[in-house]
Amino acid sequence: MQPSGRPALELERVCKSFGGLAVANAVSLTVPERGTVGLIGPNGAGKTTIFNLISGVYGLDSGRILVAGTDITAMPSRKRIEHGIARSFQNIRLMPHLTVLENLILGQHVRAKGLIDLFRPFRLRPRHPWRQEAMEALAAAGLADHAHQAIQALPYGLRKRVDLVRALMAHPHLLLLDEPAAGLNDAESRDLLDALEPLADEGIALLVVEHDMRFVRDLCSHVVVLNFGQKIAEGPMAEIQHDPRVREAYLGGDGVGDAA
Repeated sequence: MQPSGRPALELERVCKSFGGLAVANAVSLTVPERGTVGLIGPNGAGKTTIFNLISGVYGLDSGRILVAGTDITAMPSRKRIEHGIARSFQNIRLMPHLTVLENLILGQHVRAKGLIDLFRPFRLRPRHPWRQEAMEALAAAGLADHAHQAIQALPYGLRKRVDLVRALMAHPHLLLLDEPAAGLNDAESRDLLDALEPLADEGIALLVVEHDMRFVRDLCSHVVVLNFGQKIAEGPMAEIQHDPRVREAYLGGDGVGDAA
């Protein structure tokens, strides 16, 4: 992707309330082009709400969201994919009874131009372009040997990597990762880091919600900390882990300091 010179994502004083409870209170943050930003905070801080606002699951009460300089605040969620946003979820949303390859092909429906594309019999066409692209993506990720295995037969760490490949097949320039390391052992976390670290060179910016502070430290150059829907700190992990507001948010601070 060619550099645009604009941030991949800008949140400008974003607000959202449910039943009078502010879950996002004037939150501003920037993800630079090709940048990697961690969004952290204790449970209930508002991290998933921010992801849902960016991806269009919820509408804003006030504020603006810009992607590569384009205001997407009022844009329907299905249109945001066309502007380069992709998302992975903490709970993997793959079809367990289908193969890895079939899951990737189904995931490409977001790029369909119309009903004809959706109903093309890709299973009966070995050279279907979606099939070829999925195989190329699996090969690039080192997962080609698993193409014809059912998702339910794969260990959890591999399922996470397949989910990442599926998100990347939307050709995003902004990827939202919701707890990508959750449930992974140390070796699986390292494999996932190895897969994520080169993405900046491919023009992809990352916004990462994660509770594993070691994972955040190793992946993210910048961290934004939320608590009760408000931004309380931001900066490099080495700095924010000593911020007294952050330590207080993490129930005395041992969690952030020790994990980092």
